Amino acid sequence: MSVNFDRYDLRILEELQKNARITNQELADRIGLSPSPCLRRVKALEESGIIQDHVTRLTPGALGLKLTAFIHISMDRHTPERFANFENHVRDYPEVVECHLITGQAADYMLKVMVPDMEYYQEFLLNKITPLEGVTGAHSSFVLRAPISRTELPLKHLEKPKH
Repeated sequence: MSVNFDRYDLRILEELQKNARITNQELADRIGLSPSPCLRRVKALEESGIIQDHVTRLTPGALGLKLTAFIHISMDRHTPERFANFENHVRDYPEVVECHLITGQAADYMLKVMVPDMEYYQEFLLNKITPLEGVTGAHSSFVLRAPISRTELPLKHLEKPKH
């Protein structure tokens, strides 16, 4: 998808990634537009699918989610039906905060899972993940700390070169 962004669109995206709760007036002031055109641009970015949604980030540790694991899942067959079945099941598990179909590893999927502790993790793995049809292996890595954890996407590559 090729999209032409001008500097106002890019500034809107940068600001909204930092703070989705910013008022339209504050946003307009920061990017140098009046409120009406600013709001029209935000609506256009939403309607085009560039802005997917507005969310609130929570602090996992403050909610008792002290253990983050990455699970590499191996599947027995590489068929669309097998993958769809797996994805439909893990989509229903709130502990799975990310699911990626991957290549280049001895695994087919990588799941990011957040749970309260190791006991909960063991129950989750043994009762929800490994019994799924097609799962032949699950290898876990546990996060010790996350020195970088951001939601903002890089946008510099979208800037027009200055002549």
